[in-house]
Amino acid sequence: MVELKTDTSIDAMYEAGQVVGRALTAVHKAADVGVSLLELDEVAHDVLRGADATSPFLGYRPSFAPTPFPAVICASVNDAIVHGIPTGYRLRDGDLVSIDCGAQLGGWAGDSAISFVVGKPRPADVRLIETAERALAAGIEAAVVGNRIGDIAHAIGTVCRTGGYGIPDGFGGHGIGRRMHEDPPVPNEGRPRRGMSLRRGMVLAIEPMLIAGGTDGYHEAPDGWTLKTNDRSRAAHVEHTVAITDSGPRILTAR
Repeated sequence: MVELKTDTSIDAMYEAGQVVGRALTAVHKAADVGVSLLELDEVAHDVLRGADATSPFLGYRPSFAPTPFPAVICASVNDAIVHGIPTGYRLRDGDLVSIDCGAQLGGWAGDSAISFVVGKPRPADVRLIETAERALAAGIEAAVVGNRIGDIAHAIGTVCRTGGYGIPDGFGGHGIGRRMHEDPPVPNEGRPRRGMSLRRGMVLAIEPMLIAGGTDGYHEAPDGWTLKTNDRSRAAHVEHTVAITDSGPRILTAR
């Protein structure tokens, strides 16, 4: 069931989203050659604690997971697409890093992700990230009253496929509100004018995931969480929490 949020609720979700935005900004600033993923997790945790917010990631255990998630960020490096567990791995020059973070504040959730390169970037990585961001922007632009979920999916998928990138099947965005994951699912590829109608008060986490090699295959790492590309090519993941309003999409996690 999809819960339509009131203007007051959306304002409260904006506050949660701003905590997420600050956490991601702080992590990006702290990320450098030699810094460990666990240290980046602590940077994000400090921001959440400073805002009296909690993490919807920490301790989260969906049905597929062998263990509860042990951190407040997902840190996915190079060929990891999403759900990477922060470890003692220390970042190296040229690493492509995707950071996903959430916050729970006042009973409402925010969820967002960024991708960036540490040190000197490869041109191919710059193009991959820029395409992911364009796909996100296209998906957000389609998130208007009267459109359908398929319009968002089609907008994202068109940008990704035109760029020559793969899209991991079965993973995409989702509704969000009092819980991090709510209905409806928001695929990253689909047909326009299909699926649920978009209505004022819906709030969606829109999150393109791109595989640089152009294939869609992925596998689960031994930790039971991290998804990695089958062809070992790099991946990018970006995300915003977006409210559908009468005046157009409102990005609640804008940084």
